[in-house]
Amino acid sequence: MTKKMMHLVLIAWLLLLNVDVRAQQSQSYDIVIYGATSAGIIAGYTALKMGKTAVVIGTDEHIGGLSSGGLGQTDIGNKAAIGGLSRRFYQDLGQYYGKAESWTFEPKVAGSMFEKYIQEVQLPIIKNQRIGKVKKKKGTITAVLLYPTYGKGKATQEITGKVFLDCTYEGDLIALAGVPFMLGREDNSQFKETLNGFQLPTYQKQSGWHQFPDHVSPYKTIGDPQSGLLWGISKDKPSRVGTGDKRIQAYNFRICLTDSAENRIPIERPTNYDPQKYELLGRLIEAQPQYTMVKNYFIWSKMPNRKTDINNRGGFSTDMIGANYDWATASFDRRKAIYNEHLEYTIGYLYFMQTDPRVPEHIRSYVKNWGLPKDEYVNNGHFTPQLYIREGRRMLGAYVMSEHNCTGKETAIDPIGLAAYTMDSHNTQRIIVDGMVKNEGNVEVGKFSPYQIAYNSITPKERDCTNLLVPVCLSSTHIAFGSIRMEPVFMILGESAAVAAVQAIEQKKSVQKIDRGQLREELLRRQQILEWKKN
Repeated sequence: MTKKMMHLVLIAWLLLLNVDVRAQQSQSYDIVIYGATSAGIIAGYTALKMGKTAVVIGTDEHIGGLSSGGLGQTDIGNKAAIGGLSRRFYQDLGQYYGKAESWTFEPKVAGSMFEKYIQEVQLPIIKNQRIGKVKKKKGTITAVLLYPTYGKGKATQEITGKVFLDCTYEGDLIALAGVPFMLGREDNSQFKETLNGFQLPTYQKQSGWHQFPDHVSPYKTIGDPQSGLLWGISKDKPSRVGTGDKRIQAYNFRICLTDSAENRIPIERPTNYDPQKYELLGRLIEAQPQYTMVKNYFIWSKMPNRKTDINNRGGFSTDMIGANYDWATASFDRRKAIYNEHLEYTIGYLYFMQTDPRVPEHIRSYVKNWGLPKDEYVNNGHFTPQLYIREGRRMLGAYVMSEHNCTGKETAIDPIGLAAYTMDSHNTQRIIVDGMVKNEGNVEVGKFSPYQIAYNSITPKERDCTNLLVPVCLSSTHIAFGSIRMEPVFMILGESAAVAAVQAIEQKKSVQKIDRGQLREELLRRQQILEWKKN
């Protein structure tokens, strides 16, 4: 067999493994990035533009995370707080649609932008692989071992690097590297906050605020506790407001549908459809007959070319409350099962809203006019492969962002970007309160100015790891993360982390000891916004 034939066979074998051939040309990189999220792609692009080698390791085929996974109605709070490559991303989308910027867009268009960046710098991407083991010496990561994402196969490759970035939504590299992390909701007393932990304030009892109105029975037979609980209701008792726990705010999908007859695939009855899962929704509808509009049960945002970005709204909606608690720490096989549970629930929810006679006729007829777009997610059954991981692990790092940063009571030093969104937590559980069903965990508190994110919040403590940066699952309390966790901010932090990684390499220092003045100077040169100037 000739060398050329051997090379062609090798390429074919790699393609069968769904691994990007470019990534196999070297097993050693300056910067190793785990997670092909928006932050991961921007970080890799930045590193190569700055003259370093880098690789992005993605656990599936999807590139761009939520930004190309259905979240086309950009959550930001204040666009003026967005700079650097993050701002360029929305400008490039605008150019595609013939405008200066576009903060609403189709998933496939966002995906094409990330692919454009990848091609521009020839960023190596390894797909369908997970980091299964981290090699570490004296607090420094020296290498990572890759394994097939699913199953228990043997290691496929060892990759060495100088600086590593955890750009996953779950914080998987944090855990593998032995860096401490937080999970769930802190007790208010831990960081002297007011909005963390168990939250069931009086205002949540009002109908329509992601909450049930009073007197909706949680029992299979209305009013009879002996009949058992309806699906999705927890047996756990209410806690004192502010009490910490390990519960995670609900996940859902940001759903892309279309009403174009030529491009639409109808929503059909799911194979395992169980109408009892939606009995509580039927009771909610009966309890609020004044709510006859689609907007009462969905955030139904219109995207270009007759498409949508659909999100959760109301007491029972697209959030699958309580079904995600083990996601962050679960195996990838278990995560796939949780994904499928959410998918089945979501398609069932759409089907129920099209067909159940308790649903107002206006809503039924409206939802029936929408279906899956033929031109989106063509390799995933036309439905997003990206579950909305609103929160996973959060590193316990050198500085913890808290509610006090969001409200301006505390100012972060050495800022690397701004955040601007409301402190936003979705519900975490559905419980019984005074014999009625109630959702617990929703918090939406805003009306504050954009605020600074500290460099030390993306670095571990030096004793824990000297060459790891964490721009997504950064060091933050639950409630502060609810404000920070927006895709434009993740791209800001991905770029800033890559700049810091490059400087750590060039200065031959730990990520904790780089020259902060040089970091600031380079970020400003790249048009990152580091201070908020009130008009």
